[in-house]
Amino acid sequence: MRVLAAMSGGVDSSVAAALLVEEGLDVVGVTLRLWDNPTEAGCCSVAEIDDARRVANVLGIDHLVWTFVDEFDTRVVAPYVAAHAGGLTPNPCIECNRHLKFGRLLRRASQLGFDAVATGHHARVVDGRLLRGADPLKDQSYVLYMLGQAELRRVRFPVGVMTKGAVRARAAALGLPTADKPDSQDVCFVTTSGGREALLASRIPLHPGRVVDTAGAEVGRVDAVELVTIGQRRGLGTGGGARRYALSVDPAAGTVTVGEAGDLLVDSVPLTELCWVGGEPVTGPVEVQCSAHGDAVAATFDGRTMHFAEPQRRVAPGQSVVLYRGDDVLGGGIAVQS
Repeated sequence: MRVLAAMSGGVDSSVAAALLVEEGLDVVGVTLRLWDNPTEAGCCSVAEIDDARRVANVLGIDHLVWTFVDEFDTRVVAPYVAAHAGGLTPNPCIECNRHLKFGRLLRRASQLGFDAVATGHHARVVDGRLLRGADPLKDQSYVLYMLGQAELRRVRFPVGVMTKGAVRARAAALGLPTADKPDSQDVCFVTTSGGREALLASRIPLHPGRVVDTAGAEVGRVDAVELVTIGQRRGLGTGGGARRYALSVDPAAGTVTVGEAGDLLVDSVPLTELCWVGGEPVTGPVEVQCSAHGDAVAATFDGRTMHFAEPQRRVAPGQSVVLYRGDDVLGGGIAVQS
């Protein structure tokens, strides 16, 4: 069996490749260069590519570098910018998985005769089911909910059955240079030097805006409406006093509406762009997770709208809402303005 192991330069993908080699499979490593980042640390930097190559050398496997910069910009970065311009809060990691890691990469792997693609995601595939990773603190199934049966038949998640501690211990035992490497936490194309503001300002005009309360009275100003997200508390220019949170963002009107913490609670959230792991729509009682590191809560899905069993913090339009039953990922969709 020929397996293409996606190697980001981190410890999880390093150990994933090592486990495949231990199985006796025909493994080739590949690192995707998705973003022009020649000097800064992080994804797609020279240092990350070098780390992946060093691991491949230790494992005795070939290592490739494939450049998908143009498609990454079209499919991930440009929609990210457009979403912020429209007052949405996008999830670029999910779109990268959808279009690049489990889209373009899978297609090219098939064209080159590979039977499967493996990544270092903490998730599991069992009999066509997508399951949470064994380590609840590192589970990454939330960002994989768009995978269907066609993709699941051709992907492997070797570290999904391991805890993160076990992954690092295995890397150390194998002498892999990434054993103690810290996990990456940030959006890969948002630089540490300039941040989100610099990226957006390089592509779209940023507009100052009014901050108003739920009665419409002005209570502050922001430098850029496009930088505000639902639930944000800091940087709203409201001064001291009671804590206020962003409840809605209207870039067209140049307005951010704020309120108290209780004003963030909602009973439901409509979803769009639904996709299902098993291929068939799911309705009825589910557990729902509204962020990558959030807790799953009880809800009922009616085919379009998620109804929470108890009021929950408002989901920012543009964020993904993922449905579970136990460890099984059922599918999910993208929150729209309620």
